[in-house]
Amino acid sequence: MTWSAMLANLAGGVGLFLLGMTMMTDGLRLAAGPALERILRAATRTRWHGLGSGVLVTAVVQSSSAVTVATIGFVNAGLLSLGGALWVLFGANVGTTMTGWIVALVGLKFKVEALAMPLVGLGVALHLSGAGKRRGAVGTALAGFGLLFMGIALLQQSFGGLASQVELPSGSGVAWVLMQMLVGVLMTVLMQSSSAAMTVVLTAAQGGLLTPEGAAAVAIGANIGTTTTALLATIGATANARRAAMAHVMFNVIAAMVALVLLPWLLGATRAVGAWLDLPPDPATQLALFHTCFNVLGVALMWPLAGRLSAWLQTLFRGGDADAGVPRYIDHTLARVPALATEALGHELHRLGHLADELLRRVAHGATDDEMRQGHAVFVTLDGAIAQFVQSLSRETMSAATSEALARQLRVRGYHQTSADLALAAHAALGSGETSPPSERSQVLWTAFVQALDAVLDASDPLRQQVPVDPSGALELVEVEQAHDALTVAHNALKAQWLAEAASGVLPLNALDTHLHRAAALRDAAVHATKASRWSWRCDDLSHAAV
Repeated sequence: MTWSAMLANLAGGVGLFLLGMTMMTDGLRLAAGPALERILRAATRTRWHGLGSGVLVTAVVQSSSAVTVATIGFVNAGLLSLGGALWVLFGANVGTTMTGWIVALVGLKFKVEALAMPLVGLGVALHLSGAGKRRGAVGTALAGFGLLFMGIALLQQSFGGLASQVELPSGSGVAWVLMQMLVGVLMTVLMQSSSAAMTVVLTAAQGGLLTPEGAAAVAIGANIGTTTTALLATIGATANARRAAMAHVMFNVIAAMVALVLLPWLLGATRAVGAWLDLPPDPATQLALFHTCFNVLGVALMWPLAGRLSAWLQTLFRGGDADAGVPRYIDHTLARVPALATEALGHELHRLGHLADELLRRVAHGATDDEMRQGHAVFVTLDGAIAQFVQSLSRETMSAATSEALARQLRVRGYHQTSADLALAAHAALGSGETSPPSERSQVLWTAFVQALDAVLDASDPLRQQVPVDPSGALELVEVEQAHDALTVAHNALKAQWLAEAASGVLPLNALDTHLHRAAALRDAAVHATKASRWSWRCDDLSHAAV
């Protein structure tokens, strides 16, 4: 086989493996995504529960990235504490070693082509016949599984030819081990997948290109390299997302440092454990076992440090969320899990609605131009971040329930935007004519109108929905309706007084227009606030159903 053919097979094998992993992960996430979130939410009560959940879910989904994204999303949404989430993340590092076992015990032991093609065919058939349904998602996962095996077969062919022509760093000593570890880091950074890097290492070790010590060092490097994916995913993300990513980095770096120091003893212990479990003595199986033992060692190292680590992480990245216009619950990583993303989006929309209500309060209580400009700038900043997030989310495949929840959330966002626009219109009316009420009676009625407006905003404040008195929202919605009716009565009384004063010549017509425009804009803005409140309860119900 020529060099060009071997390199082409190597590139094709890695490409098929990555494509297969992506399809399998996406399919499993769509088919079992809601169950994934429910399991994570219910199974983080203790360290053992969180650790077991991370291991189990990652082993099933075959992607630590998907579990990490979901976990970060729950922390952002306030459904998981950072302390509980840490153990899910640590467990995900152990669960992702299942890929190595699949490759070592299945992919390198059988003629995978015979298994791969039927899986691809069956998967495509299910995908085409069940588009948009769970059957279609399962088909995507099966097709991805088949492509994964086809990638392994190509890698085997490539390394079979390269074994006699290429010499990877395989010496002994500290310098060689560090060089081999660096190879693992670079492979993972370039492929952006530790699973793909581990597959290459396993097939290289099985083909004789790496010694056991060299293969172990490359595997350690692959674990370090996978932290770059987490770091890249937090660019522009929330503070909690960055804290979780930092925990992921620290886990892998600390475990790698200790494993490098203890490498000869770890390899000896791995061989002893393999013999005790009566596992095959081939290099690939031994390396898969070492990879698992290495990550279990990381969990053992973090066990006594987790409490202090969590407390320290809480002190980091505090500046990013201080600005009210910076998103606290959403970031671009969440868009990959639509059911979770809509729930986090709901919390961010509560904040947007609160900002719109505050703009309305400022107008009613006579805010200055600078105060209005500052408040509106914060609103626009957060609304723009929400728009970008929704645009990313709309590209993802989602269930019917999630799609309906998103559509209703967009309606709620529109109500908040209209309310903010009307608040600005009411403030602008102040500069077009007389601003003070023309009579003592008008002043009394204006005060009553502002009090009724405040009552509507208090009742419909979106942040109340994060800690509702009645989870169904029924009591809150009754309060909203009563406050809205009282505002209507107050507005009608104020309007009638101004019209009467204008008819008697007490109030000039240009001042009448100014006051009526201002009051109507405030009333209409409050109406949109109540509409947003009604639809927000429906959106929350739908997003919980989607999860």
